[in-house]
Amino acid sequence: MRRVYKPQTPAPNNVVDLPRAPQNPLQWLLPRLPWVLLIAIVGLWLVSGFYIVGPGERGIVLTFGRISRQSESGLHYRLPAPIQSNYIVDIARVRTAEIGYRTKAAAVNVVSQEAHMLTGDENIVVVQLFLQYLVQDPVAYLFHVRDAEAVLRASAEVALRAAVGQNTVDFTMTEGRVQVQDQVKTHLQNLLDLYRTGLLVTEARLLAVDPPAEVRDAFHDVVRAFEDRERLVKEAEGYAEQVVPAARGQAAQRVLEAEAYRAQRLIRAEGDAARFLALLAEYRKAPEVMRERLYLESIEQVLADAEIYVLEPNSGVLPLLSLSNSAPAVTSPTAPTRVQP
Repeated sequence: MRRVYKPQTPAPNNVVDLPRAPQNPLQWLLPRLPWVLLIAIVGLWLVSGFYIVGPGERGIVLTFGRISRQSESGLHYRLPAPIQSNYIVDIARVRTAEIGYRTKAAAVNVVSQEAHMLTGDENIVVVQLFLQYLVQDPVAYLFHVRDAEAVLRASAEVALRAAVGQNTVDFTMTEGRVQVQDQVKTHLQNLLDLYRTGLLVTEARLLAVDPPAEVRDAFHDVVRAFEDRERLVKEAEGYAEQVVPAARGQAAQRVLEAEAYRAQRLIRAEGDAARFLALLAEYRKAPEVMRERLYLESIEQVLADAEIYVLEPNSGVLPLLSLSNSAPAVTSPTAPTRVQP
């Protein structure tokens, strides 16, 4: 058979041959997979710069390890790592610390190394201190000390030992506990500020100040004696509040009575003096007459209530008079004449 060759007619200029889409999607994706992965990784890297600061928290942004800014609560963005990084610190949460004991499963375990302390009068006491604190400066809390909580515990033990060592055991265990707490809080805050921990102590409370178990009973007797003394003092003060006003009233009454008696005596003395001066003037005029008059007035006053018996000189009457008014007088047959004054 003879083959006939026919030349192809060229396509028109306005017709473009389109590439056929591959029947398998992998054939299209595989050549472009590295670029797709690169775009996804870059997107995830950029998205990782978003961070959220919750209520009561503070965000710290670092640029190549240097602090660049702080952020308040809300949604924020920073450049992804390793360009920038962020830390979030809860500055509203009240944190606690236990010195001299540890609480585990509702049980209190005494830490002897921390709890045993020496007082100013060289007595040993077992002290338990409870602390509450806040993060005041998040930058100092994160970057100025390696472990702020450890510094807090060590500083609290130092402050507590210093306060207990400055006071006697009786003062620390009884009426001086509040003062010791204030001393511990002030000293501890000064140490934390000195070390730039960024912590603020809000409460320092002595939960227990007890003697060692070997002498606990004797110390409790001392405490009870102090309590009895305080009770007796209060009772005495109450009794004094009742008695003293009454005594003052009686004293004021006695003073008034004395002043009245004094005034009365002065008036009487002045009257007697005036009478004496008047008698003296009369006496100087007629001494014998005045002397007789005064004598008679005195006899009249002395014998005002007396019974007078007049006896004749030669009557023969034996004057035996009874000393009692109930018994009659014993005389001779001739009775004396009774004369009323």
